[in-house]
Amino acid sequence: MTLETRGPTVDGRIDDFFGVVDAATAAVDPHGTVIAWSAPAGRMLGYSPDEIVGKSGVGILATDIPGALRLAVAEQRGWSGQVAVRHRNGRILILTLCAYPLLDAAGGVQWFLVVPGAEGDPGSPGDPESPGDPEENPFAHVNDRTIADWGFTQSELFIVIYDAETRFWRLSVGAKSMLGLEEDDLRGQSFMDALRNPSYAGFAEKLRQVVETGRSVVYENYVRAPSEPRDHAWATSMSPIKNSDGRVLGVFAAAFDVSEQYWARQRLALLDDASTRIGSTLDVTRTAQELADMAVPALADWASVDLLDSVYYGGEPAPGPLVGPVALRRVAHRSVVEGSAENVIKLGEVDTYPAFSPPARCLATGQPILNRIADPDVARWVAGAVAPQHGFHSVMAVPLRARGTTLGVAIFARHRRPEAFEQDDLVLTEELGSRAAVSIDNARRYTRERTTALALQRSLLPQRLPEQSAVEVASRYLPASSQVGVGGDWYDVIPMSGTRVALVVGDVVGHGVHAAATMGRLRTAVRTLADIDLEPDELLTRLDDVVVRLAADYDDAAGSVLPSDRDAVNEIGATCLCAVYDPVSRLCSLARAGHLQPALVTPDGTVDFLDVPAGPPLGLGALPFEAAEVELPAGSLLVLYTDGLVESRAHDIDVGLDALRSALAPPRPTDELLPSSPELSPSLEATCDRVLKTLLPEHPADDVALLVARTRALDESQVASWDLPADPAVVTHARAGALRALAAWGLDDAAFTTELLVSELVTNAIRHARGPIQLRLIRDTALICEVSDASSAAPHLYRARTLDEGGRGLFLVAALAGRWGTRQTRDGKIIWAEQPLPAAR
Repeated sequence: MTLETRGPTVDGRIDDFFGVVDAATAAVDPHGTVIAWSAPAGRMLGYSPDEIVGKSGVGILATDIPGALRLAVAEQRGWSGQVAVRHRNGRILILTLCAYPLLDAAGGVQWFLVVPGAEGDPGSPGDPESPGDPEENPFAHVNDRTIADWGFTQSELFIVIYDAETRFWRLSVGAKSMLGLEEDDLRGQSFMDALRNPSYAGFAEKLRQVVETGRSVVYENYVRAPSEPRDHAWATSMSPIKNSDGRVLGVFAAAFDVSEQYWARQRLALLDDASTRIGSTLDVTRTAQELADMAVPALADWASVDLLDSVYYGGEPAPGPLVGPVALRRVAHRSVVEGSAENVIKLGEVDTYPAFSPPARCLATGQPILNRIADPDVARWVAGAVAPQHGFHSVMAVPLRARGTTLGVAIFARHRRPEAFEQDDLVLTEELGSRAAVSIDNARRYTRERTTALALQRSLLPQRLPEQSAVEVASRYLPASSQVGVGGDWYDVIPMSGTRVALVVGDVVGHGVHAAATMGRLRTAVRTLADIDLEPDELLTRLDDVVVRLAADYDDAAGSVLPSDRDAVNEIGATCLCAVYDPVSRLCSLARAGHLQPALVTPDGTVDFLDVPAGPPLGLGALPFEAAEVELPAGSLLVLYTDGLVESRAHDIDVGLDALRSALAPPRPTDELLPSSPELSPSLEATCDRVLKTLLPEHPADDVALLVARTRALDESQVASWDLPADPAVVTHARAGALRALAAWGLDDAAFTTELLVSELVTNAIRHARGPIQLRLIRDTALICEVSDASSAAPHLYRARTLDEGGRGLFLVAALAGRWGTRQTRDGKIIWAEQPLPAAR
């Protein structure tokens, strides 16, 4: 292609474009309002920029808008044609108008208007027949090509013409100024060869696209022009230049600085993003970090969030502004320079801001503050406390306030980005701070409620496991992550008569204070029911009645609670597993209400889940529970747990049960570690830790209660029993046998009391019950005397009157024994009395 700018025009050369290139330029918005007006346009039509900018461009038209132009505007495509316009002095001018749509990334449209002044158009500026004298028409004796050339080269807009090889051809004054090069320096060079900046590669690619397709494009990028000190946002309209045959000769490109619109969109996008990213959890620290992450690097180069200590720990912040030096805890920070934030104040540390510092000043006034480093107080604060190596030049401090209380302050700074913060940035950070403050306050309130609920729940759980001989126990309670809330899981170890022990785990539906309070009521009920020696299936039946009554009570009270709390109030339900183990017989009776099966690890290392009949969850009412009875070898592990240990949304429950089976399996013996070695029997504490570590993630989604019990068995030498006929004469033999057992155990000091207890209990069984009758003495942590019979009628303690011949037996038993009671069996009942164990001789 021949690159010429002078001489006769030949069809097919890029010179021909100057027959239609604008001698006058203007721009209008989508509503037709003039937003830009060049000097050549003013000379052509007589209007100065002050007279026309901001007014409707339709007002200077002498006729209606051509239909073809209306269609082009509707379709947002380029158009060229003749229009009649009115000069300021009233003359009608017929002009050739070229309109180019400039689309931004958001779809907004601005129209770039070009008036080429084609020869032969009646009334055009260069037409000798156009009316007026030379003073009225300054172009009367000037060639149209010269006018077009002047208009193009003198334009302050960034306008460049490229040839079909995307080489520079012509540049406006604005383009030369922005590129920092003259036209002669660039002409004939390809775009990338001339500028050699990788960030312009996208622009060059778009130029080639226009040449190849012959279609106009609008390209937006954010780059730094060679002569500019900082990046700008540019919207460039690229249109093909074609000859009469439609062949593309080059590209006409006009670029506009849309930085203001770009940053406005960026701010809006940041706010929109903040609505989903800030406050994603009910965690104070994470919410604060989300604010810092939002600001850097999108808005600032460095950011920190500092909160009052009371807020950090979920307490109530002090009302009103904070005056004077203020101590704040650093809970979040972020920097574009990796690790530099740690050089100031480490996360979790407390720092005192002096009264003159921007953070303290904004907390005192309750208003955001924008400062430059030129402010002496800011410079002193930065030099003394904010690590001067950062080179901050612009700082903003925004108070974090919600619901009328001050929570802390967010600080934003720039040091890498050369632009200082502006008022629009301050408005944006104030909005971000306001949104974050509400989320932080919500998290603070939740933290306080969670702490209260957790403290309540822990106070309702066993503070220490009771002393008993039946089993060795270890337990764990792990609350759910803060996003879920405290649940209603519980466990308990309850000593029962006859050296037996009840092991219980349960799970109340729901989370929060309501679930914790319900758990406490159910645990109390279970202890009460276990204290009267109910079997597991009957205990669950009675407990089911308790849950039904609780639900009815809550239903009655639902009308007096807030609507937001009614769902929690109405959710009264629970699951429970109860096991009663007898170390004398080594029998364990188990029943479950909607709960998972317990795991059993036998001394040989076999791990299995006990087949306990599945009862319904508590709270359904009138449904039976069944118990299963198994004999457990001494040294067996009985593992009770709640569903949070094995259930997960990520996998099926069978996967969790298999993982629990693997975690409970003992280590395999080696040559150096024989099966009998004690190292192969890890402590129950270690077993609990291994199970939790194996099965649970770092932040469990549900509460977990775990109870592990290793069974023991009483030696035969600790138990003495006699089967007795229902004959009053046998009472003497029963007393004698009890005294012989005490002598063998070295408990002669307990002989008198034991002799009286045996006499009264055996006599009552013979007199008021029926056979078979059995007397049993158990030496454990206490001395226990039991008499069983075949009658289910329970005795009642009452005070006998002076003349009554009977009724003093149980009164005497109650006076002599430390504890006494009755428990039902499947064949009758057992009356037992327990006395402290005297020191053996």
